[in-house]
Amino acid sequence: MSDCLFCKIVEKKIPAKIVHEDDRMLAFDDIHPQAPVHTLVIPKRHVASIQDCGAEDRDLLGGLLQTCTKVAKLKGLTESGYRLVANTGADGGQTVFHLHLHVMGGRHMGWPPG
Repeated sequence: MSDCLFCKIVEKKIPAKIVHEDDRMLAFDDIHPQAPVHTLVIPKRHVASIQDCGAEDRDLLGGLLQTCTKVAKLKGLTESGYRLVANTGADGGQTVFHLHLHVMGGRHMGWPPG
């Protein structure tokens, strides 16, 4: 999508601090971190939200989760733990409508979230 912020990051039209990249996924540090470690993991293919995924997207969703575990390892979070967050829709807190997961850690993550 030509007006999607994350698609522009995938296309390298907007700079980002890339943590991991492969043929289907991209992970980069959030510019407004909510924890000491806050990395976003996105599919390179534009999908607006998790709600827009169907049965045909099982491999994409599995790849998204596997990339999150790679990022957690790269960021040194596997021992202490981390949180994965998928905000979906406006009321769910989604502000960029390109499917993404937040990998957050580096501090105790309370429950319920604020």
